[in-house]
Formats: sequence, C-alpha cells, structure tokens
Amino acid sequence: MSDAAAAPWFVALDVDGTILHEDETIDAAVVDAVASARGRGHLLTLATGRSWGSTHPVLHRLGLAPEYVVCANGAVTMRRDDAEPGGYARAHVETFDPTAVLERIRTFLPAGRFMVELPDGFRLYTAGMNDWNLDNAREVVFEDLLEQRATRVVVTSVDHELDEFFGIVDRMGLHHVSYAIGWTAWLDLAPDGVNKATALERVRGWLDHPLDRVLAVGDGRNDIEMFAWAGVAGRSVAMGQAPDEVRAAAREVTGSIHESGLATVLRTLP
Repeated sequence: MSDAAAAPWFVALDVDGTILHEDETIDAAVVDAVASARGRGHLLTLATGRSWGSTHPVLHRLGLAPEYVVCANGAVTMRRDDAEPGGYARAHVETFDPTAVLERIRTFLPAGRFMVELPDGFRLYTAGMNDWNLDNAREVVFEDLLEQRATRVVVTSVDHELDEFFGIVDRMGLHHVSYAIGWTAWLDLAPDGVNKATALERVRGWLDHPLDRVLAVGDGRNDIEMFAWAGVAGRSVAMGQAPDEVRAAAREVTGSIHESGLATVLRTLP
C-alpha cells in the first residue's frame, strides 16, 4: 500500500440522522464501523447542531475521544482536556446578540417556542419546549432571552407543517445570522458566517491535516456548507434519506440511516 493510500482521513460526522435514529438508537453496524475506522488510524469526530451537553454522550456511546468536537452548528468547538470535568474544554466560541432576530421571528411566529444557548452551554427557553433535552437549562419569559450573548438560537412551532414553516421562514428575510431548518418545524440559528464548515476548517488547521484527506457525512440542510468544504478536495457524502437539495450538495450518496449508510461509507476508508 502506498504512503498516500495509507494516510489517515479526518472524518467529520453529523449526529442526528447520520449516527442516531430518531429514537436515539445507534445501529451495531455503525458502532463497529466507527471502531474499525478508528483502529485503522483515521481521525473521527462529530460535527453537529447539538449542544455539547447532548453531544458528549454520543462520543461515549461510540467509544470516541477526538482531539476536537464541533457543536452548535460550528459556534462551539471543544478541545480534549483531561484536566477538565468531562474531559473537554471550550477551545473556540462564537456568539451574537439575538435580540433583533428573536423579535423579528416572534412577529411571524407569535406562538413559537424559543431557546437560547449561552457561551457556557447553559440554555434559556420559553414554555412549551417539551420535546427537547432541558438539562442545564431554565424556563424564562420571552423578554429574558433578549440582550444575551448567544451561541445558538432554536425556534420551534407546533402550529405549522414543514412546507408552511418553510414559507414563513422565507418571508422573515433573516439577515446577519446563519440558519438551518430541521426535519420538523424548527429553526436553528448561529452567528453570521458561522457553520460546521467554518469550525471544521479551523480544526483542520489546528491539526495540520491535508484538505484532500477530509470526509464529511451528514443528512441535513445544516450540512450543506460542510459538504462544500469537504468536497473541494476530499469526500462529501449525504445519507440516502436526506432532502433532495442536501443530496445534490454532496459528491456521493450512501444508504439511508435505516440501511446503516454511515457504516457503508466508513468501510470504504483504507
């Protein structure tokens, strides 16, 4: 095997819909493929919209302890630090003042439910965010979300189907924030110009890893920038169940999460 063929890949994995099923289970084939790729010397990490608090358990379930982990759609990058509780510390944090965007969204979604993640990972949320993990969080009134420094804002609506929600978001005319829309009617906002790709490129630089040895796998609209980043010289792979525009943004498409598509991709690594 040539030195080039044996060179390790830097592998960035989305979590929900790529690793985790909707019920938060992980296929045994995926766990085995992750362990095998790691054992062959590849550098696997997570790049997710999740907060660090809900990302860390996924690492444990996969048996991973990467040097860096990208959370909150690129707004938070964690660095392994054995001296810290949980074994990680914040290496880079991007924040913004969400006041203007929150007030604008509320004019379009007066019954919306809102959550703001602060730089230390603590979250403030309004009544009705019942489907979310609310550890390390506190319920507040809407006005208490304003004039905070935030890494992430989540907005949900139980009153709209996804297509209708798309239309409402289009009419909002959001500017100066980066945003992605989930599978259901929820909107995830990050600081302007911040996404998984910007964080992963920073991590790649810290690791001094070649761009032609990066692989990104995901299934969501918040993975499109990551696909563009990886696809410049490396590999970008969409899960089979991803929306059309997400699959179109990737250079490859694998099986769906129900077919353990991630395991298929990881087995292609040398």
